[in-house]
Amino acid sequence: MLAGKNILLIIGGGIAAFKSLDLIRRLRERGATVTPVLTRAAEEFVTPLSVSALSGSKLYRDLFDLTDEAEMGHIQLSRSADLVVIAPATADLMAKMAQGLASDLASTLLLATDTRVLVAPAMNVRMWQHPATQRNIATLKSDGVDFVGPNEGDMACGEFGPGRMAEPLEIVAAIEATLDAGIASGPLSGRRILVTSGPTHEPIDPVRYIANRSSGAQGSAIARALAALGAEVIFVTGPADVAPPDGVAVVAVETAAEMLEAVQNALPVEAAIFAAAVADWRVLGAGTSKIKKVKGALPVLEFAENPDILATVAQMTAGRPRLVVGFAAETDDVIVNATAKRLRKGCDWIVANDVSPETGIMGGSENAVTLISDNGAEDWPRMGKDAVAERLALRISEALG
Repeated sequence: MLAGKNILLIIGGGIAAFKSLDLIRRLRERGATVTPVLTRAAEEFVTPLSVSALSGSKLYRDLFDLTDEAEMGHIQLSRSADLVVIAPATADLMAKMAQGLASDLASTLLLATDTRVLVAPAMNVRMWQHPATQRNIATLKSDGVDFVGPNEGDMACGEFGPGRMAEPLEIVAAIEATLDAGIASGPLSGRRILVTSGPTHEPIDPVRYIANRSSGAQGSAIARALAALGAEVIFVTGPADVAPPDGVAVVAVETAAEMLEAVQNALPVEAAIFAAAVADWRVLGAGTSKIKKVKGALPVLEFAENPDILATVAQMTAGRPRLVVGFAAETDDVIVNATAKRLRKGCDWIVANDVSPETGIMGGSENAVTLISDNGAEDWPRMGKDAVAERLALRISEALG
């Protein structure tokens, strides 16, 4: 997928710079040309010789290099790449980007480029969470800059939290997805795929309902990643906290029954990804008027089981999608329960995750999943939900051939 692509790799100054060496190797394995740019701070962590040797390309370091700048080299560099990647992207470098500064070769390249930019941040957790950094991130995203990571984990400084640079293979997947997003056709071009997302709301009366804490962020990210690979996406969503992605056909529903009907109306599809957190039960005889509070008397609610949307589609005898993917949000014995769910429902894959309150995953911005299939359980590192979506979309593309 990356054969013949020219990646301009800007390496910022941070301990995560050592990962950029593996990233260069991974990109070259896939046929990409890597043109490295090293900041002065990055030279404190990786040597110019090692970067140049691994890339097999000329290394650029100095904005005022007489030979390069005789022909306005920074302009040529910024325009000749298929994608500009910053890994690691430090808080300082992102601040320069957000403010439009051009004080060194890296920041000047970024200001002069009209090429898409992908950022892989890496910094201390407090620096990442600082309001100034978050403002800069919001500015960059509004400018169209793409992000991969950061992940959560142990820091070189001994602290724990978000700020670890995404792993090299995660960045490679994000590079592939970003490049595909700029192409009218992709590996899933012509493929019709269904994605369900968000919670369902099961009414008790006109003002109350039963739901769960799903934000819909993961399902929305999956739909966006599949569309970026060229798929025709039918996006069936409950009342989510996040807006649906652009470029997909949105079907908004509220209850499990409405979601099942929308899913059946969307068939046939080649793949169906059931990321929605569907309520297991509904209230029988939901009130048409608000149930009034009466002192000393509690209302009695009678429940009925909702339709099992995943099992209904996975167990179809005719017109079943080639690939059916379910999700299992568990709090105990995650792998055991998710594996049993896959067999019980009859789906091809289950994406399992631990949503215990202490993980912060339910309704959060990150996810840590295990992909369960006939081949066993494959643990993925904790990463942003967009990165999970991009990785899953690429796996779906591979499965559909």
